[in-house]
Amino acid sequence: MEFIPQAIPEVVLIKPNVHSDQRGYFVENYRHDLFQSAINQRVDFVQENESKSTKGVLRGLHFQLPPFAQSKLVKVVVGSVLDVAVDIRKGSPTFGQHVSAELNSENKHQLFIPRGFAHGFLVLSDTAVFSYKVDNYYYPESDRGILFNDPSLGIDWQTPDFEIVLSHKDSALPKLDGLKESFEYGVDLYG
Repeated sequence: MEFIPQAIPEVVLIKPNVHSDQRGYFVENYRHDLFQSAINQRVDFVQENESKSTKGVLRGLHFQLPPFAQSKLVKVVVGSVLDVAVDIRKGSPTFGQHVSAELNSENKHQLFIPRGFAHGFLVLSDTAVFSYKVDNYYYPESDRGILFNDPSLGIDWQTPDFEIVLSHKDSALPKLDGLKESFEYGVDLYG
């Protein structure tokens, strides 16, 4: 298992070892000891979620406010997505910057997104099954988000806006500068 810090080093791309032969493949998706050592913070996953979406569906950019903030470990079981994490920690040297990675069922890569980041993904294949672990339970009153095409974020979704399918909720999200609540850089979000 290889752990690769991204341009924003708190976001980590994970490349598992895939053992293939004529029967198929075996992959160790998660190992607590290696994961904890690589990300250098205590993260205990408590819930795992899965969604299925069709091509052009964009889910995000979502986050939960403290004390219900969530770290996520995301992967694609079927298909391909463009996965994006945006630093929304006010005062951070990378505030408003993002990291993106293509995750798919062929490369089996995963992305760790810590607390203090908004997260979203766009389906690139005909369909995609997306799976993710979180270290805090879903709490609707704490659920927030940022508009996917906020020009200040500069995200290249690799798809024209008119081809992107959003939920009503996601299409009404504010831009980054319109967030009323967020995170402060340097504050321990894992308390």
